[in-house]
Amino acid sequence: MSSGAGGARSKARKRALDLLFAADLRSETGVDTLDRAIDEGSGPTNAYTETLVRGVVEHLARIDEVLASFAQGWTLDRMPAVDRNVLRLGVFEMLYVDDVPDAVAVTEALALVRELSTDESPAFVNGVLGAILRSKPTLV
Repeated sequence: MSSGAGGARSKARKRALDLLFAADLRSETGVDTLDRAIDEGSGPTNAYTETLVRGVVEHLARIDEVLASFAQGWTLDRMPAVDRNVLRLGVFEMLYVDDVPDAVAVTEALALVRELSTDESPAFVNGVLGAILRSKPTLV
């Protein structure tokens, strides 16, 4: 994969996070937010954004179940919304997207929280995704 494709995917992840975060704040599904953005002409320009949002929503119950069991001491409701949705994207990519290496999914998730969340978020996200990665064979 060329670095251009990686950059495009990084942008797609950030846009997917924006949509999932907005959906979280509105208490609607990411697909509702995505479809409204498309209807309003502000939909994603990269198809991977749509893949991520629709995939997270489709597998949300399982993703949240996995997160709840690995985020020791944290309920999903208590997590900052950015962290919760970055973790959802990371878990989706790790468990359901075959052409994204797990290490890339973790690195990209860390880049998002470093840029957009609290100082404690990278260590938290890395710990949760690392634990999930170590247990991945039992999760899929």
